[in-house]
Amino acid sequence: MSLVQINTMACDGSDVFWPWFLWLLGAFILGLLLGWLLKQLFGGGAAAAPAAVKQDLTKVEGIGPKIEGLLNNKGIISYRQLSETSVSFLEKLINDAGPNFATHRGMTGTWPAQAKLAELGEWDELAKWQDVLKGGV
Repeated sequence: MSLVQINTMACDGSDVFWPWFLWLLGAFILGLLLGWLLKQLFGGGAAAAPAAVKQDLTKVEGIGPKIEGLLNNKGIISYRQLSETSVSFLEKLINDAGPNFATHRGMTGTWPAQAKLAELGEWDELAKWQDVLKGGV
């Protein structure tokens, strides 16, 4: 014996449960698809972007531990971030660091390109290039 009985019959005697159920299921699936599409188009916010992992920037010719510290303080902790940084920003960073870094002025021109090779894992190509470079220039 059932205590709850749901009547799914319309006034004309036809069953309305399945058409409504299919409409609701279709709307739900359409909502999922639209949500996925919008997330793909607009990036899904900060949660979708993978967090940058701290990498050893001293593998770039011309960057030592102190300059790596300067870069880290500005939020540049990975090869990708360094490869996307403009040379003018790097020059300003070195100039603002003071006279202790005066010998590094003008050396920043190759850092983004070297970082791009490191990001791509082209270590042999990077080593060949660094054999030619003198202090990052």
